Amino acid sequence: MSSFIELNNVSKSYGSPYGGEVLDVFSGVNLEIKEGEAVAIVGPSGSGKSTLLNVIGTLDQPSSGEVQVDGRELSAFSPDEASAFRNQTIGFIFQSHHLLPQCTVLENVMVPALAGHGDLSGDALRKRAEELLAEVGLSDRMHHRPAEISGGESQRVAVARALVNCPKLLLADEPTGALDKANSDKLVDLLVTLNDKRNLTLLAVTHSAEVASRMGVTHRLDEGGLILG
Repeated sequence: MSSFIELNNVSKSYGSPYGGEVLDVFSGVNLEIKEGEAVAIVGPSGSGKSTLLNVIGTLDQPSSGEVQVDGRELSAFSPDEASAFRNQTIGFIFQSHHLLPQCTVLENVMVPALAGHGDLSGDALRKRAEELLAEVGLSDRMHHRPAEISGGESQRVAVARALVNCPKLLLADEPTGALDKANSDKLVDLLVTLNDKRNLTLLAVTHSAEVASRMGVTHRLDEGGLILG
């Protein structure tokens, strides 16, 4: 397997808008993830797990160091290039599903493809969204709105939405944090199956040791540093 994600001496800090003390989130992070791997990053609240995920996903920039994803150095991107790369290469799954309440389940799945960075549109887009909803077991919910489905179903819609542009990388930020155990187990089963079936690279940050145990590799982020598993 080739290297898909590489972090070299990556640090992130935030300065105070009032000139106060600088907040160091993490520093000197080195990480390599092979294509098709399933990796978990665990650590206490406030350790910077979500920030690290955002840096890898181009939602945030490191203060120093190099981040490469799929052979691309992220710091070289213009804002438009970063947006296109994020849309076409990365699928995001968050703790809260962030579905648009005014749209149907089917329409929510189609949303990322409407950003204008890819070629999928019209009937082809609708067909792909329908196929993804079938894959996550929600064909019978596609014309419902988010308020009419359960929390576990909403998270599965979010997974389908994350897959609509055929990403190579899935980034999951506490994806089971708002779910009960039964729905959490179902969601993790789905993510692990997708990782295996599609050879998707999967990186999840989680508080759950049980979720982490389902991934192939687990690292720990704590006290500003990444401890490799």
